[in-house]
Amino acid sequence: MGLYHEILEQPHVLGGLLQTRPQVEETCARLGKRSFDFVMVAARGSSDHAALYAKYLLGTVNRLPVALAAPSLFTLYNTPPKLGRALVIGISQSGASEDIVTVLRSAREQGAATLAITNHPRSPLGEAAEHVLDTQAGEEGAIAASKSYTATLLTVAMLSAGLAGDPARFGELGRVPDLVARMLEEDLRVQRMVERYRYMTQCIVLGRGFNYTTAYEWSLKLKELAYVAAEPYSSADFQHGPIALVENGFPVLAAIPSGEVSAGMVALVRRLVEERQAELVVISDEQGALELARSPIPLPGGIPEWISPLVCVVPAQLFSYYVTRAKGFDPEHPRGLAKVTLTR
Repeated sequence: MGLYHEILEQPHVLGGLLQTRPQVEETCARLGKRSFDFVMVAARGSSDHAALYAKYLLGTVNRLPVALAAPSLFTLYNTPPKLGRALVIGISQSGASEDIVTVLRSAREQGAATLAITNHPRSPLGEAAEHVLDTQAGEEGAIAASKSYTATLLTVAMLSAGLAGDPARFGELGRVPDLVARMLEEDLRVQRMVERYRYMTQCIVLGRGFNYTTAYEWSLKLKELAYVAAEPYSSADFQHGPIALVENGFPVLAAIPSGEVSAGMVALVRRLVEERQAELVVISDEQGALELARSPIPLPGGIPEWISPLVCVVPAQLFSYYVTRAKGFDPEHPRGLAKVTLTR
């Protein structure tokens, strides 16, 4: 099964994953018996972007300080930080990354609560952790992650809802498969718009808050599949220097769902279009943002901001896939890449 079919499979995968709510709540109950003051997340690649989502979600909903691990402190410098009062989460689709496994092993030796989020619960990562949540994405043959990424995001969201003991949040998560299916209906729109970008070699990808993760994942897909030098930025950080890059016709891609950060992001892209003549691609349900874009991709209205990354990333996946095809590259065989990357 190729990348395109795995993108289309996401509503089914996410619907199945929601059925594991009892197992997630049981894991959260066990974690609730442990004492931890903060969370550290270890991950690489697309999983690292899911960790960024966890940073915002566990911070806002569960009021937990969240740090992203520096695995080389554990593997190369042999100076692991003190983690006895932490919940340490390892995220890996394959569960085989040696550096992520080492972080979990070290944390468990220190007495920290440990949790693996993986598509392979019997992997080295799953064996290293005290608790395991299976993302249940099924076999993913494509090198570029699609369904395993959104399944990981949903697992993180279910973990947050479980730790909060909030049934209403689980109710909102129940909408995700349908929302993703609705975004897949934009397939033809996205396919038609990408011909304009077949010669794109560089771009900026913007997001903020919960969708900072979308900016990172969208840029990674463009890099690994279409070989576009796509740089992700928080819309706030972008204004501290990188904005100078934008000139007439420079492509700016932005994820702007309604929420706490949308007004500021709409104001920024308006400035980029009106003052810098930027070429804007936007994923949004904000009418003002859609009207500014040369290539608008509309979102359904009423998506809770905290689950919007699961929806926004789907048209970003389609955009990256079709740009790759338009450039004449093979999305199934990105150069120099393998499905499992082993680092230490």
